[in-house]
Amino acid sequence: MTKRHENGSLVVFLWISFTSQKLEWRKGKVNPFVSSIRARLRPKAMPLNIVRDADGLPRIILTEPTGSSAEVLLYGGQVVSWKNERREELLFMSSKASWKPPKAIRGGIPVCFPQFGNLGSLEQHGFARNRMWSLDSDPSPLPPANNQSSVDLVLKSTEEDLKIWPRSFELRLRVTLSAGKLTLIPRVRNTDHKAFSFMFALCNYLSVSDISEVRVEGLETLDYFDNLINRERFTEQADAITFDGEFERVYLSTPTKIAIIDHEKKRTFELWKDGMPDAVVWNPWDKKAKALPDLGDEDYQSMLCVDSAAIETPIILKPFEEWKGRQEISTVSSSYCSGQLDPRRVLYGFH
Repeated sequence: MTKRHENGSLVVFLWISFTSQKLEWRKGKVNPFVSSIRARLRPKAMPLNIVRDADGLPRIILTEPTGSSAEVLLYGGQVVSWKNERREELLFMSSKASWKPPKAIRGGIPVCFPQFGNLGSLEQHGFARNRMWSLDSDPSPLPPANNQSSVDLVLKSTEEDLKIWPRSFELRLRVTLSAGKLTLIPRVRNTDHKAFSFMFALCNYLSVSDISEVRVEGLETLDYFDNLINRERFTEQADAITFDGEFERVYLSTPTKIAIIDHEKKRTFELWKDGMPDAVVWNPWDKKAKALPDLGDEDYQSMLCVDSAAIETPIILKPFEEWKGRQEISTVSSSYCSGQLDPRRVLYGFH
């Protein structure tokens, strides 16, 4: 086939890509020969900047040409910092966060798998956020992009995990930093011989100026479970979500884009997601903040969690099947009209 085409290398690449996917689907692994050629054809990644923090946890530093940065821990596969080109921190981190395993780190973007909250028999939010992940030595090829910095992580089931959740799996996460945007691509592969189901969430702790001055748009008219009222189901009646007390809701069948508007900072977070139909909105407010040992008493004022999630309907994977999600968080400057942002401009890009 390659002799009949001028661009023979392209044909070989497509054939190898197809063969690789076919082998992965049938056997859950790739032939070493195919893997080696695929690695040669894959664009070379930028060298990773890996440091150890004060607690000895390996930390990957991502940077890009405009000056923004992100920090990712191997512990929990967790993004713990995202700064814009002006070095402003965009993610919230608790002033009392515990950085010592096996405790979870409150802040950044924890990965919840295979359970969300207490909706199951496992520990709160599952065990993925309390495990040491590894650098993925052979990630699946994804479209390369200029001026991006990324890292691929993987968590595979261990004997310890199989005792509490007897399903063999591989959980991968690609974190990509580009100008004004942070992208996370999670993938879960069933490496077991029987089907299993799981919940998944990326808990986005966003840094805000004052929770009382924040509004969330894009979730109006949707059904939600209110975790403060025994998970009763309601329909959102407000034009936008605002905050004047403890708030913990799971919104269902949400749109692909949600806007979080910070009036005081005149900044809007745009959360775009795929493969995770639910969205969790949470702020503990004052009483709950004081009751949480790893959250400062006043920390609730400068944080808001808006999570990308699959909770109401768990994801089901057959043997050697794979699920993939995607989340992008970007920031834009808010424009005002009568003191409020035009939601159509943020949600639909109207000009």
